[in-house]
Amino acid sequence: MSTPENAGTYDFIGIGLGPFNLGLACLTEPIDELNGLFLESKPDFEWHSGMFLDGAHLQTPFMSDLVTLADPTSPFSFLNYLKEKGRLYSFYIRENFYPLRAEYDDYCRWAANKVTSVRFSTTVSAVSYDEAGQVYVVTTESGETFLARRIVLGTGTPAYVPDSCRELGGDLIHNSRYVPNKEALQRKKSITIVGSGQSAAEIYHDLLSEIDVHGYRLNWVTRSPRFFPLEYTKLTLEMTSPEYVDYFHALPEETRYRLESQQKGLFKGINGDLIDGIFDLLYQKNFAGPVPTRLLTNSALHTASYDETTGTYTLGFRQEEQEKEYEIETEGLILATGYKYAVPAFLEPLKDRLRFDGRGRFDVARNYAVDTTGREVFLQNAGVHTHSITSPDLGMGAYRNAYIIGEMLGSEYYPVEKTIAFQEFAV
Repeated sequence: MSTPENAGTYDFIGIGLGPFNLGLACLTEPIDELNGLFLESKPDFEWHSGMFLDGAHLQTPFMSDLVTLADPTSPFSFLNYLKEKGRLYSFYIRENFYPLRAEYDDYCRWAANKVTSVRFSTTVSAVSYDEAGQVYVVTTESGETFLARRIVLGTGTPAYVPDSCRELGGDLIHNSRYVPNKEALQRKKSITIVGSGQSAAEIYHDLLSEIDVHGYRLNWVTRSPRFFPLEYTKLTLEMTSPEYVDYFHALPEETRYRLESQQKGLFKGINGDLIDGIFDLLYQKNFAGPVPTRLLTNSALHTASYDETTGTYTLGFRQEEQEKEYEIETEGLILATGYKYAVPAFLEPLKDRLRFDGRGRFDVARNYAVDTTGREVFLQNAGVHTHSITSPDLGMGAYRNAYIIGEMLGSEYYPVEKTIAFQEFAV
């Protein structure tokens, strides 16, 4: 096995560069005791660019940036980004804590261009373990190999497509590709959105606002019993806390899985103002007469077929409360069905060193490790079943990275909060 000359052994290698691993890159940049490398397959940083609708913003405040909640003095903060871009006073006068989604992406690009440990256009093909050297061997598609004592997985959660829609044919899209496909969709006679949550609501509002211009029929179908708002009250927000992570992680596995399904509305719900905006827009447009749109709840997608001759999808739904089957025909199909973590194929050589739970998902330790030693392979995100709603929360990213950095150093570099909540979760 050959390695590039003078490559040496890194203290850690981060694979994938979403906001969480990018935050780790920023927070480890000033730490001389840690020699890290981040590998990303894309040529540049990219974060949900297919959902940059006009006015779309984060659902968390600007303090949930890459670094602030771990190190408010970091030069990689969102406020420093605004200062360097000459936008700080405009943001101040705007008096809105929630950055635009496109603005947050630009901030991340700005940070990614400043850190020295990132290599883009580098796709990892395999990660194995060298027992003799006691190091992880990371191999790329171009044939390069890198050695590291630890691995931090940050490959994100791929777009989820329901089984009934895989290999279906036609030009259906996942919501992650909405913006570049919007014009083609609006040339169709009918469009159906399947799914719930913020992305589905944003797309529905966007298409509804121009329905009378293009003349399509618009359907929004969700399996949820109603259009759930994101619960954003302050005592609920205390569940994104170290105490709640401690409490949730210590629960039995089956209890955690039950809670995972019950807590989706705490991080997958729709912004309340957007729900109201959709109603107001429907009211406004219906003043001139009935609008060709349908909103259907309690409806699970069971079957789907595509007719190449007519360019039409036939979707089979079941209204769960009525226990009735029905069909919708549509030319355009948008799957706002979210994202689902899949263990990367490049980890296959490492499988015996990784821990899995009774359902085949990573058994993520309290310190975010997923390997048998409990201190060498760490996981970003993808831990809702072990760390609850804190796993995908941008505001907890800096906390998790501060925790992981402390694990790698063997001592606390960034002070990690232990208690912040007024309420008690355990008795």
